[in-house]
Amino acid sequence: MRNIKLVIEYDGTRYCGWQRQKNGISIQEVIEKAIEKLTKEQVELIGSSRTDAGVHARGQVANFYTNTTIPSDKICYALNSILPQDIAIIESCEVPMDFHSRYNSIGKKYSYTILNRRIASPLLRNFSAHVPQPLDFEAMVKASKYFLGEHDFSAFKSTGSSVKTSIRTIRKLDFTKDGDIIRFEIEANGFLYNMVRIIAGTLIEVGKGKIRAEDIPLIIKSKDRSKAGPTAPAQGLCLEKVYY
Repeated sequence: MRNIKLVIEYDGTRYCGWQRQKNGISIQEVIEKAIEKLTKEQVELIGSSRTDAGVHARGQVANFYTNTTIPSDKICYALNSILPQDIAIIESCEVPMDFHSRYNSIGKKYSYTILNRRIASPLLRNFSAHVPQPLDFEAMVKASKYFLGEHDFSAFKSTGSSVKTSIRTIRKLDFTKDGDIIRFEIEANGFLYNMVRIIAGTLIEVGKGKIRAEDIPLIIKSKDRSKAGPTAPAQGLCLEKVYY
């Protein structure tokens, strides 16, 4: 028996999310079927992050156990010959048997992309959140600094989250602006359910002038979901990297 780690890139547009579900096709299911076709084994693919419907990944990590004798570094090429064009295995390697892609993670990095112009883009519609109102970029950057460090992020999680603690440490939150594209990368030791999208939605409200940058510490302290902004659209979110 061997433990194989995969680094996966995907366009989440046409999937119901990472995790297997009865009501749609998931990324996990598609890759598991490809592995079964390749190895003639039914496996459970363990993902580091259960990305939602429409969310993308550049660096999702998963692992599975197998008896296949295919060289580990060749598994990615073999799977890519089976997988659809919107899912690709970027890297495959053998790891210790006790490696677990989710439980061994010490941090993740996500990006969120906003298209800030009056007219929506047919080319970017699946990879950004369209905000037609002008956004105050400097106010958004100022507000973002208040998220850094260790906090209880209860105000920035959706209901249905079953975690022992809502305390997380945000290590980095960096903004860039290129013409109409506003993008931020956020890195933390872990994220709550919909946490990045709620932070994005809150920062968009700051950009619109509906929330003051100085109010962010009060919102965090309140631990009240209703005080934060809306959950930003899924298509702007991308899982960039998982740290071990």
